[in-house]
Amino acid sequence: MKEPSIPDHPPPITHHGLAFAIWITGLPASGKSTIVSALKPQLEGLGLTVEVLESDEVRRVITPIPTYSEAERDLFYRALAFTGQKLVAHGVTVVFDATASRLVYRDFARTVISRFIEVSVECPLATCMERDRKGTYRKGQRGDSLTVPGLQSPYEAPINPDLRINTTTTTSDAAARKILDLVKTKFL
Repeated sequence: MKEPSIPDHPPPITHHGLAFAIWITGLPASGKSTIVSALKPQLEGLGLTVEVLESDEVRRVITPIPTYSEAERDLFYRALAFTGQKLVAHGVTVVFDATASRLVYRDFARTVISRFIEVSVECPLATCMERDRKGTYRKGQRGDSLTVPGLQSPYEAPINPDLRINTTTTTSDAAARKILDLVKTKFL
């Protein structure tokens, strides 16, 4: 499979204030969105303006009839990172709730957003398949989708994330507290 390419990108924007970005990555149905739901109000409790960029929601605008091809994913994740970069530059803390199955997608975001945390949400594929409320894995197993990360398409887990969270042993509230502790240590 051909490695996706990200064209040259602008240097990170220097921002004012406390804004930063958190990319929460993991297999589909690993628990990312549940953690984000617990994390957002905790960040807002610190007086931060927070915007969640959830991949399915953003994808409906950028690629309303997604093919999930490598070229489309490359475009989508560049646009997602660019959006996050602009928000952070204007003082909005961004939480990316997106699988971003390739390292290059998340690395690109890290290069354009200087205040950046990567959180790896870790969960065995079998558990993700059991939890799958959206039917993503069932579509993949039936052949209705040929690009499900972890099933037919590779998922490149972070090599050196800022934080690892195992959602088989950590509740979403506890995970959110761990992320918040990291935020306080790094940025506040």
